[in-house]
Amino acid sequence: YVGGGLIILITHFDRIPAAFADIIHYAFNPAAAAGGFAGATIWAAMRFGIARGVFSNEAGLGSAPIAHAAAQTNNPIRQGTVAMLGTFIDTIIICSITGLVIMVTGAWQSGENGAALTSLAFAHSFSFGNEIVAVALAVFAFTTLLGWSYYGEKAVEFLFGVKAIMPYRILWVVAIPIGATSSLSFVWLLADTLNAMMAIPNLIGLLILAPGIFAMTKAYFAAEKA
Repeated sequence: YVGGGLIILITHFDRIPAAFADIIHYAFNPAAAAGGFAGATIWAAMRFGIARGVFSNEAGLGSAPIAHAAAQTNNPIRQGTVAMLGTFIDTIIICSITGLVIMVTGAWQSGENGAALTSLAFAHSFSFGNEIVAVALAVFAFTTLLGWSYYGEKAVEFLFGVKAIMPYRILWVVAIPIGATSSLSFVWLLADTLNAMMAIPNLIGLLILAPGIFAMTKAYFAAEKA
């Protein structure tokens, strides 16, 4: 997926500056990008941008630490720096490549959204572009299901004990086809709402714990330099 995206960007290198210009322009003039739709405001652009970014990289949700807490390490700050790498790869590399590919191929003007939009962008440059996106999407979706299943399982175990794990797994499996066959707008609304419900208490906790985190981080990097 990354390789295919880079090839598209290389072959459309002359369009990249214009793509960045359009991104900046339409960020402050979203109604123009949406065909004059009255509801396309700067606030709406920010709302969807932040929501999609959080959905992608989980920044501020407190979910990724559930996985990183299982790592074998003698210092939480070291593991925290590893966790930051995941956000960088996801947002700066994967999402940036996807966004630029959609822009330079002109697929963003097609009216499509979601995976269909990305597939259209790849198909613009490759005869097998749809297959690239299909395989990548299957891998992304499968690993996402595994990851969030683990997060939920650990949360259920913490709240209700080990006996609640199997009922949770059953509900999780049942929910998969429901989510896959539901309308995209409903799935996004549900995801954004639940992400906000996760982020708010987590961010409050981060503010409370910030002094201790800063002290530990400072001590860790001071020791690394010594």
